[in-house]
Amino acid sequence: MDAYATFNQVLVHLFQEILDLEAKAIITDEFRDITNNDMHIIEAVGLGSGSNMSTIAKRLRITVGSLTTSMNQLVKKMYVFRERSEEDRRIVNISLTEKGVRAYEHHRDFHEQMTRAAMKELTEEETGVLMRCLNSLSDFFHSYADKENESKKPS
Repeated sequence: MDAYATFNQVLVHLFQEILDLEAKAIITDEFRDITNNDMHIIEAVGLGSGSNMSTIAKRLRITVGSLTTSMNQLVKKMYVFRERSEEDRRIVNISLTEKGVRAYEHHRDFHEQMTRAAMKELTEEETGVLMRCLNSLSDFFHSYADKENESKKPS
């Protein structure tokens, strides 16, 4: 098998393995009432004083309408809370509850372990090559997503 075919095979399998393992690793007994998707929403909410729905939706590259359904469930399960802005009552800010912060930190810890495992055997030069490769891949995903979004817009 040539380098291109090998690289393609590794990428395809790696993406699937990451998705499968992440779902198993982050949805523990404590967080069994949420999905892997919910955990990524919690990550997008982040720590701090809160974000509004539009900002969170943009981070996730989804519509506010799609986010609302998931957010309703996360509020019900007490991972996040909503609060209307005092300055502009139309704006709803979302923040993590104490339970949400624990979920966020659990998810962050998994990502840190994964990153350390990937980098532990690399030299500084190899790390640079890997970073260029991953940045190119990220650029591809963003440009591909942008093209998909453009093609779905009404004419």
